[in-house]
Amino acid sequence: MDRTSYAAMREGRWKPHSTRLLRHLSCKTPTRSSFLCDKTSLNGLENKVMAETNNNNKEKLEIVKDHTAMIHLLMLLSATLICYYNSLDCGFVFDDVSAIKENKDLRLGTPLPNLFSNDFWGTPMHKEQSHKSYRPLCVLTFRWNYAVGELDPWGYHLVNVLLHALVCILYYRVCLMFLSRTAGFVAALLFTVHPIHTEAVTGIVGRAELLSSIFFLSAFLSYAKCTRRHKETDWRYLISTVILVAVAMLCKEQGITVVAVCIVYEVFCVQKVKFVELLDMSRAILNSKIEVPDWLKVAACRLLCLCGSTMLLLMARMQIMGAKLPVFTQFDNPAAAAGFPARQLTFNYLLPLNFGLMLFPSTLLCDWTMGTVPLVETPLDSRNLATMVFYMGLFQACQFALLSTCSAARQMIMALSFLVFPFIPASNLFFPVGFVLAERVLYMPSMGLCMMLAIGWQRLTNDKKLKSLRSYAWAGLALLLLLHSTKTVMRNYDWKDEYTLFMSGLKVTQNNAKLYNNVGHALEARDRQLEALSYFRKAASVQPDDIGAFINIGRAYAAMKMYKEAESAYKKAMTLMPKVKPGQTYQTRIAPGYLSVYVNLANLISKNESRLEEAEALYRQAISMRSDMTQALINRGDVLIRLNRTRDAHESYRTALRYDDDNPDIYYNLAVVFVEQKQHAAALENFEKALQLDPHHRQSLLNSAVLIQETGNEALRPLAYQRLYHLLELEPGNEKAYFNLGILEMDDKDYKNAEMWFTKAIQEKPVFRSALFNIALLLSTELQSPLEAVPYLQQLLKHYPDHHKGLILLGDIYLNNMQDIDGAEKVQTFE
Repeated sequence: MDRTSYAAMREGRWKPHSTRLLRHLSCKTPTRSSFLCDKTSLNGLENKVMAETNNNNKEKLEIVKDHTAMIHLLMLLSATLICYYNSLDCGFVFDDVSAIKENKDLRLGTPLPNLFSNDFWGTPMHKEQSHKSYRPLCVLTFRWNYAVGELDPWGYHLVNVLLHALVCILYYRVCLMFLSRTAGFVAALLFTVHPIHTEAVTGIVGRAELLSSIFFLSAFLSYAKCTRRHKETDWRYLISTVILVAVAMLCKEQGITVVAVCIVYEVFCVQKVKFVELLDMSRAILNSKIEVPDWLKVAACRLLCLCGSTMLLLMARMQIMGAKLPVFTQFDNPAAAAGFPARQLTFNYLLPLNFGLMLFPSTLLCDWTMGTVPLVETPLDSRNLATMVFYMGLFQACQFALLSTCSAARQMIMALSFLVFPFIPASNLFFPVGFVLAERVLYMPSMGLCMMLAIGWQRLTNDKKLKSLRSYAWAGLALLLLLHSTKTVMRNYDWKDEYTLFMSGLKVTQNNAKLYNNVGHALEARDRQLEALSYFRKAASVQPDDIGAFINIGRAYAAMKMYKEAESAYKKAMTLMPKVKPGQTYQTRIAPGYLSVYVNLANLISKNESRLEEAEALYRQAISMRSDMTQALINRGDVLIRLNRTRDAHESYRTALRYDDDNPDIYYNLAVVFVEQKQHAAALENFEKALQLDPHHRQSLLNSAVLIQETGNEALRPLAYQRLYHLLELEPGNEKAYFNLGILEMDDKDYKNAEMWFTKAIQEKPVFRSALFNIALLLSTELQSPLEAVPYLQQLLKHYPDHHKGLILLGDIYLNNMQDIDGAEKVQTFE
């Protein structure tokens, strides 16, 4: 072995296995030229071996990284399941009722295109009462849930938990773009367990936030791939970004804010432009010294495409809205109805309030409307100090992010982008929204906060100057994760049902009349009317001008059959309605729910036959205030039928159909009008329309079967049987269905089956007048068992002593079958 190779081996530059290569070298004494050749060969060989070693080390490192990433993902998934497993036992609460249980767009019979013309709650976008919240893809997922499990809340909650897990995984991937693997995992874990997310995850309507966040993060990741070669554009990923932005927007409006995050990423992370350079460029443009920088030439194509597509999406969104913003009442957002300076001061104060909730989520509340956050009416209000501190902190954070030269500056820029931009649509600063504060809209902004916390934690654990604080940083993180996880699990129990949810709200604030009203509604659903009344009264005392509270008081009194008190409460509510100003023409908006006071009062007094005209006048008054108030139109038609004004009733129902042509109740009522007018074909046609809209419409099932039986239409008799059987599937204890099946069997001369159906009807309702008489008639005539008919007739006459046909039949049985002349004379005398 030559001296050079031996020295190389001794210095450790060669790996042991590479010594085998020396066997191929010549053993002859080398000449100078061959020595030089051999030395060159050995150096090349050494370099090759070193390259192979480095590649092996890189591969091992990648394997370790992949293994770590897999562990992190499993931990995120486990944390999600631990924190939200108990949410699977929750029911439909609060907005879930309107968005799911009462939303016709979920029903499979509703045409699919309706989802793209109606708002989130199933109201057509062009209607004034629409909230203009256009989220068809979210509603589509609700429809899929309904197709699988109908109204079983377990499936809806399961999907929400899985979607939250997916958001956490995508967020982890985004964090790894800016933070170390450990710090990125810390940010994702903080996001996973944060209690502020319970409304978005446990509340089913929060799915809009979850879906929008998924496509928000996917769009950002796609844009990042599009800019991997910052001087070239991968058009596949740019087009994917635009599509994902559109999808995020169709899940919830906040999704479009990802475009602003992408622009910040392009400028500060891809092109690595400094804020000072942007200022210089702006100054040059103002001085008409336009000189396009190199970075802008590269990024212009991507940014123009992104901004152009965003403008098109916004224009399409405005077109769908009808170029009108939704109108909300002063109770929904009191600051929006306030004047200067209360409006501006309150909206600015809401910013630190939202940030404080994300930072210290100790007092969570499902409804922040009405008096929960009192207006900041003067600059001397102490709460303005919180606003100033917030803006000072935000300014300091922006100054550090934009002007600092340290490595964490760009991380902070992106954290601020994720914090600020998604919150702007809900901030009330540019346009009013229908709430004061909503925890679910903080779902996306909390991504920025968690990233900021991870940046700070990373500084504490990695900075050698702060080495003494490293153990405290780890302990603090563990404590924070434990507290947040516990709070999330405990908060989920509040969402179990409406009573627990709203009662938890009253522990936070006693100034929100809506919470008292909602507790009352929950108690009403449990048939605890007296307790419900006490909460409605409390709502009226907290908010004396709350029309809804007095409507609720009236309804509670009516349910307890205290009609005089109910009427008084309704009339009190009417006095709170906007007053007519003599000699002035003006417009004011009255919430459709408040107009129900006229309907409720009319419903109440229509129980008295002598006050039907008064009730009809109240319905007309409601209709004059809002011509599309279909419930008033329907109920007015019902009263007009009772007044024998069937033509006017028909017109009232037809008017209602113009505003609500997919309401099965209206077609049912029209059918009743046609029955009264002896237009049986038209009546059957309208029953059919009602059942097409709602195949389970119970009144239409029953009365269409009755009409078929009464008209003697032999061809449709099987359909009558089918509908009565269907009704019994829906409502097994429906005595009218049993009775009419008995009538059909009698007509078909199947007397034994007829007796069976009549017997079941009487078992369900022992005082069922028609069933008692018809089974007695059947037994005494067709089945030749008159003595078996006597107990039914006696039961009939016990409850209805003036039933003349029953008296005649019983007297006939006494006389002809029992030869009981005295009994027959007593019956005759009673008659």
